[in-house]
Amino acid sequence: MPELPEVEAVRMTLANLITGKEMIRVWANYPDIVKEPIEFQQFAKRLEGERFESVLRKGKFLILETSQYAMISHLRMEGKYVLADAQDPYHKHTHLFFTFSDGTELRYEDVRKFGTIHLVKRGRHMQTPMLQRLGPDAIEVDFHKAYLKEKVRNRTRSIKSLLLDQEIVAGLGNIYVDEVLFHANVHPLQTGAHLSDQDLQRIVQGAKEILQKSIELGGSTVRSYLNAQGKMGTFQNELKIYGKNDLPCIVCGQRIEKIKVAGRGTHYCPQCQKKSV
Repeated sequence: MPELPEVEAVRMTLANLITGKEMIRVWANYPDIVKEPIEFQQFAKRLEGERFESVLRKGKFLILETSQYAMISHLRMEGKYVLADAQDPYHKHTHLFFTFSDGTELRYEDVRKFGTIHLVKRGRHMQTPMLQRLGPDAIEVDFHKAYLKEKVRNRTRSIKSLLLDQEIVAGLGNIYVDEVLFHANVHPLQTGAHLSDQDLQRIVQGAKEILQKSIELGGSTVRSYLNAQGKMGTFQNELKIYGKNDLPCIVCGQRIEKIKVAGRGTHYCPQCQKKSV
């Protein structure tokens, strides 16, 4: 699933590609991607004649704004946007089409059809339950040691599961949590209640540094991720722990292990990330 850096790369690309474009037709091969409004024809009618004015992001959600509406899009596992000529052929996994007055077309593709789109009035999108419940972005100033300490203290859940919880911090997923915990020398099964202030500071600092570096490199292309121009990110070449099971740790040489935490495959170094309790 695309995480914060990958979604941010899509956001930046879309902002350059579609800002100012007027939609003259909105149609679908698989309208069930659109969850709100329930009737797809209402969705299409509201957007036809509108122009995309900005592309924002909150956590892993894209927010495509027109003058009247905000289109909240979650890519889930394999959703992606592609800008094409409206006359170009499309493949079977293309589900939504936004045809522009200049002859180009924004297309939404999704092999698994897990992605979702909600259309709400502009200015009200942050009050929708899906966005309102999110914690601060991991790269925002509101995500700091004191905030994280308040959220995890007295918690018996593992730090891995806590960092994956989007209501605590938005944008982190399996890849980057593994990388952040390795950076912080924290075992993924360490409970929130047994983290020191130093642990928490290293987690916060690592999250910001790692995510910012990944954004600069266009995200991590693991499996099928591409940005809206069909380009791969390159941060996967910088990964230090994720996907490295049975390889030697780059710091100490110990064999990296893979376990299940919160139902997710989790990579860690048993030497660098010792569990204290």
